[in-house]
Amino acid sequence: MTLTRINPGPRMSEAVIVGDVVYLAGQVPDDLTADITIQTQQVLAKVDAILARIGGSKADVASVQIWLADMNDFAGMNAVWDDWIDREHPPARATGGVALARKGMRVEMIVIARNPNIRP
Repeated sequence: MTLTRINPGPRMSEAVIVGDVVYLAGQVPDDLTADITIQTQQVLAKVDAILARIGGSKADVASVQIWLADMNDFAGMNAVWDDWIDREHPPARATGGVALARKGMRVEMIVIARNPNIRP
């Protein structure tokens, strides 16, 4: 089975395509001083950009793991999520509270999607 690495770096690839599945690396915000709404918007914009780069969209998303540094941010994150989500094609989702890698990081998302270049 072929693996296609999207934007590989010395530590990780931005995404990896394995057959009909696309695995995105954890997407994190750029502005670590921003509130949860801005950080969530930044993360979802990155997800959109990666999917667009391979010819896909949020309709291709199968599963999302959302990690919050503070579960008190759950409602704020959900407000942005609810505006972003494709209501015709909602993914499976889980959200949990964890200690994230950098100070100020409030949200990280890990996405698994179908490869938009393989259609049944």
